[in-house]
Amino acid sequence: MSGADSTGFAVVLIVLVWASARRARSAREFLVADRSLGLFPLVATLVMTEFNTSTLLAFSAAGYRVGPMALALPLVFLTGLAFYTVTVARSWKRFDRLSVAQLFADRYSPALGRFAAVMLVAAMTGFCATYVKSLALLFQPLLPQMPMPLLAAALTCIVLLSVLPGGLISIVRSDIVSFLATIVILPMLLAVGISMSSSGGLAAVFPPDQLMVQPIDQWSHPAQPFWFVTSLVVLTCFTYIAAPWYGQKIFAAKDERTAFAAVAWSAVLVAVLYGVTVLAAAYYRAVAPALDDAQLVVPSMMLHWLPSGMRGIGMAVLFLAALTTLGGVWTAMAAMVAADFGWSAAGSIGMQRVVLVGFAVLSWLGGIFLVDDILSRLILANVPVAALSFALLAGFHWKRATTAGAWASVVVGVAWGAGCFVFVGEAGGYTWPWAMYGIPLIFITGTAVSLITTRPHA
Repeated sequence: MSGADSTGFAVVLIVLVWASARRARSAREFLVADRSLGLFPLVATLVMTEFNTSTLLAFSAAGYRVGPMALALPLVFLTGLAFYTVTVARSWKRFDRLSVAQLFADRYSPALGRFAAVMLVAAMTGFCATYVKSLALLFQPLLPQMPMPLLAAALTCIVLLSVLPGGLISIVRSDIVSFLATIVILPMLLAVGISMSSSGGLAAVFPPDQLMVQPIDQWSHPAQPFWFVTSLVVLTCFTYIAAPWYGQKIFAAKDERTAFAAVAWSAVLVAVLYGVTVLAAAYYRAVAPALDDAQLVVPSMMLHWLPSGMRGIGMAVLFLAALTTLGGVWTAMAAMVAADFGWSAAGSIGMQRVVLVGFAVLSWLGGIFLVDDILSRLILANVPVAALSFALLAGFHWKRATTAGAWASVVVGVAWGAGCFVFVGEAGGYTWPWAMYGIPLIFITGTAVSLITTRPHA
């Protein structure tokens, strides 16, 4: 990058340091921002929680490879977060604890609560590993001489240092900076892409059947089958309702109305931001059809399309997207340790910071040694989260649900999801049987066992 780019990057980081420097004065402030967030800060932090570099790299790579057909992918978030809004946004704020796993302990049994906490922490560790890997991939073109493990370690440390002072307070303030920068930079990329497109536009690069003109024919299209997108929609609907990083931020809302409105707005804004990026990536292929790694299309667009100075700001935006998501998940994990494993909710902030350091190390190890394809590992980490879907929704909306029914549904959900991955595999399209047969099976099992057992509570 040029000197102007370095200056732009530094300016954004200085603003970030200023925004996140406020130290939490209590464990409550560190973990749930004193339950005082209004609509704008809550929308900003929810949007930037979901606008992460793992999904950004995966979706933009799809846009580069298959063109406008990849615009179906942002609908996954629009539908999933809309489902969250309608089914659990108000309920989670009404519950208003530190951890989503406390629902399973309070509604069913402490044993199920601890089991749910273990599964969710395991899933979030997997998510964080993909975030670390995607962050390192983003910055590798800028520092090609630095070994990947060292680069990932350095970036992880920077993220950690930005989160440690204030916990969720630091994350929310960073998210506001990131949100404002993101809604400027990404539309700029798309505008430049459209202006630089060849005379034939996207039609000169992508076959007609990849321009979304015949959706029926795209159901089994080899480039991006719509059955795969449909399975992701179903999985997202029934996994995000249990997402600890979303639940923690709903707990931080000042009231139920704010929580409901913020998730509804974030559903639309997340889908729009990903859609803009996917379409910009498609236009980039129209002018640069020989990119070696499609997962690097976003940093490539920023380096080649943005003017001097703005390139640095653009790369800072990508860094902030990773930082705020990764830090947000870490703080949700720290809240679960405090609430679900016997630690006092009003415990030492210093001990919570130690927990954050531990999760940062695990994220780095997973990102370096376990993650190869980002999207596939991101999806796989949802297996234990989807297994909780019946117990969660029934816990809020069906008084007849029993502890036995909740346990049975969770066991069946984990076994079915893991079995689909092992026996059907990624090559066989395991997400379809996992979502389309597994989710109904989870609910049928939980309902049937609840109806034949007598006590709605343990």
